[in-house]
Amino acid sequence: MVSNTNYEPTEISKSEGRVTGPAELTVVLPTYNESKNVPIVVELLDKALAGAAWEVIVVDDNSPDGTSKVTADIAQQDPRVRIVQRIGRRGLSGACIEGMLASSSKFVAVMDADLQHDESLLPKMLEALRSESYDICVASRHVEGGDVGTGLSSIRAWGSNLANNLARKFLKVELSDPMSGFFMLRRDRFVELAPRLSSQGFKIMLDIVASGKGALRVKELPFVFRERQHGESKLDTLVTMDYLGLLVSKIFDDKISVRFLMYSMVGGTGVVVHLIALKIFLAAFGMPFGLSQLVATFVAMSSNFFLNNRLTYRDRRLTGLAWIKGLLTFYVICSFGILANVGVAELIYTNKPIWWFAGAAGAVMGAVWNYVVSNALTWRKG
Repeated sequence: MVSNTNYEPTEISKSEGRVTGPAELTVVLPTYNESKNVPIVVELLDKALAGAAWEVIVVDDNSPDGTSKVTADIAQQDPRVRIVQRIGRRGLSGACIEGMLASSSKFVAVMDADLQHDESLLPKMLEALRSESYDICVASRHVEGGDVGTGLSSIRAWGSNLANNLARKFLKVELSDPMSGFFMLRRDRFVELAPRLSSQGFKIMLDIVASGKGALRVKELPFVFRERQHGESKLDTLVTMDYLGLLVSKIFDDKISVRFLMYSMVGGTGVVVHLIALKIFLAAFGMPFGLSQLVATFVAMSSNFFLNNRLTYRDRRLTGLAWIKGLLTFYVICSFGILANVGVAELIYTNKPIWWFAGAAGAVMGAVWNYVVSNALTWRKG
């Protein structure tokens, strides 16, 4: 195990006795701003997997720090290193899916490029899968011998434990650490499950196991979570909503997209923001109700736009002038959404005067309209 010492990148040299021929194992590294860590990880993999036929695919989300170039330079020296540079697409799960599909190896592994995952565990994972007794091998921080170490803050550790409990309770995922991002599985099983997976979010392993519906044979191995050496963590508090969206999507057997659930949850926060703003404008500023309602509506729409841009559409995140244009189109779309909401509610109430049913139907119609049109116009794919 590598101790918590600071690493310095070294030149990647050709290893003596390197195994040639088709790779049996592909290690997928999803990256964003990991230029300092990638050379270290490649060197550590070279040592940990000595005697095995392996390759590493770095799937980089067009990092501004030059991660793709650093990886390409290494690949010029070492043919076991490959780079997939994604333009206009972001997100850990999507990167992992693309990397695993780009492999032709019998086994594929996913691990972080931030040195928090213990690469020395890979040979044990490979041995477990070679036995053909298991389909997936998961590195767990919560089985005997495993530990979260100092790599997680107390708040993140608490959140991880809560997420684990929710996954076990609602998805019936019998894993000690369903939030682990360090695992290896048979590629043929992954290809079978790939059409059911969400390219959004951060918890690809949980998505894989939940989509397997109990059919995957799972092996857990203990590992100790290490401290990040270079760069900054990509996880923020919004990941909690992202995770809850995945959880609900799996509960409903993927009948509702994770992105729509994210959009709806953001809409729920918008209701709270609207009411708080309305109260402030009425009580603190003494504004007339009509004006207060109008201004509060724009405050709520602005909040929804910001959160959707940060979370729901993080893979298509708008910046600069595109952000301003997106905000303006979002205002227009939501304004028409209000008309759709009221129109549908009025129509239903006229024919069947049940206020709560008509109101709910109008709200659903407005939400669907806003989502579909925002998806097509505000955050359209480039």
